[in-house]
Amino acid sequence: MTTTSGAAYAPEPIPAPVVGPGEFVFGAVRLDHGHIYGMSEGLAAAGATLKWVYDPDPAKVAAFSERFPDARVARSEEEVLDDDEVRLVAGAAVTSERCALGLRAIEAGKDYFTDKAPLTTLEQLAAAREATARTGRKYAVYYSERIHVEAAVLAGQLIDAGAIGRVVQVMGLGPHRLGTGRPDWFFEKEKYGGILCDIGSHNFEQMLYYAGAKDAEVGYSAIANYHHPEHPELDDFGEATIVMDNGATGYCRVDWFTPDGLSTWGDGRTFVLGTDGYLELRKYVNVGTQDGPGHVFLVDGKDEHHLVADGNVGYPFFGELIVDCLERTETAMTQEHAFKAAELSVRAQLGARSLTP
Repeated sequence: MTTTSGAAYAPEPIPAPVVGPGEFVFGAVRLDHGHIYGMSEGLAAAGATLKWVYDPDPAKVAAFSERFPDARVARSEEEVLDDDEVRLVAGAAVTSERCALGLRAIEAGKDYFTDKAPLTTLEQLAAAREATARTGRKYAVYYSERIHVEAAVLAGQLIDAGAIGRVVQVMGLGPHRLGTGRPDWFFEKEKYGGILCDIGSHNFEQMLYYAGAKDAEVGYSAIANYHHPEHPELDDFGEATIVMDNGATGYCRVDWFTPDGLSTWGDGRTFVLGTDGYLELRKYVNVGTQDGPGHVFLVDGKDEHHLVADGNVGYPFFGELIVDCLERTETAMTQEHAFKAAELSVRAQLGARSLTP
């Protein structure tokens, strides 16, 4: 790791696998979003064993099997759910179907790890809360823009160490590139949930996490379709503000306007203001520098610091989740935190003002 000042802001050690082969078995069910690859790779790197893969689309299964050739192809979802060796089901179904899959996994006695957004309605949220409270099973969420980005992990470590004092505001920018070849469901609001429910869920989770808040209220939210009339149900822009229970505030802007000239899919940035300093995360690119991803800029009472996180921090969430499933703890992420971020996402979407002329 490098810094411009030589200050000793060292990350915690890169986490090692927490289990050996066969000690924690999981299955991948429903491959509708590519995040299932990151979810599976993160678990496998922490020591988990991927035993099964299932999707009704053979083409998706074939592509997945190329990356994970040791996974057995299940003939049905039930074959995975009925396997007593499987402790956790990882899934990236169509967004509106993720809750139903989770409820089936929970009723089968499994913990559940879903892609974000974990659900699309308040009714689904109520059902998920009831199921986890009744069974003690987990409904974990892959909020990848924090848990699977080293700059975001390092920022959390710095905040926990008191590098910027008390956090008073978190701002997140989540631009994405729409690209081509997306499935039809991606453009149907009932299925993808809307931009604040979908991409925005990353940002609501980060606001709560970095501010150390347990609850929040949506102050303002808005959506628009500025430039994609061929997809009338697509939100290509969204923004929202929240006020958290500890007095901190949050703002997010999400969109599908990444220009073709950018070297990656989106210039995702997070700004965290504290009483004693501030952080800026340039997660995926440091524009115009060819420096690659993973940059954390820290200004404190002594100096300006440029920290490079990628390759130096790792992803502790996955090992913590495995241990949580084995020991019934909540170190990786509390269940209420995962649900609260989802709740804010849905409420922001439901209450959003339309900015489209």
